[in-house]
Amino acid sequence: MKESRNNKVLFMAQAAMIAAIYMVLTLLFAPFSYGEVQVRISEALTILPVFTPAAIPGLFIGCLLSNILGGMALPDIIFGSLATLIGAFFTWQLRHKNKFLAPLPPIVSNMIIVPFILRYAYQVPLPIPFMMLTIGIGEVISCGVLGMLLYTALNKYRRTIFRIS
Repeated sequence: MKESRNNKVLFMAQAAMIAAIYMVLTLLFAPFSYGEVQVRISEALTILPVFTPAAIPGLFIGCLLSNILGGMALPDIIFGSLATLIGAFFTWQLRHKNKFLAPLPPIVSNMIIVPFILRYAYQVPLPIPFMMLTIGIGEVISCGVLGMLLYTALNKYRRTIFRIS
């Protein structure tokens, strides 16, 4: 019973820390975090579901709060955060597959969802396929490159850092 309670506390603490780090990184690098061409440094954290399921709610809450505090439109707050949630969930699903597949879900979910948010919430006049390309490039940089660098750094210490998985 006590072990189960400790695991729940650890899960919530990890989720809260991931949310806080995501939010701080997004707001700290705000000029790059929002818009039709964006490289959200915080999206590198979308690799974390490979290590702990606590990253799924942590990333979602971090994105949600970042979008609220960043002054984003309601559709962006809702659907942008859902894009991150979808990406995080499917990264967790792929955790036992090839490590290079792990960044794909957040790249794809954001590449598909964010351009529609930009078009309909902010009336960005660029063609949706072009925005899919620009968002996709930003996601490849943040999730693919930075996320895999983070994966490499954390994987060495996964047993001591992340006690649940």
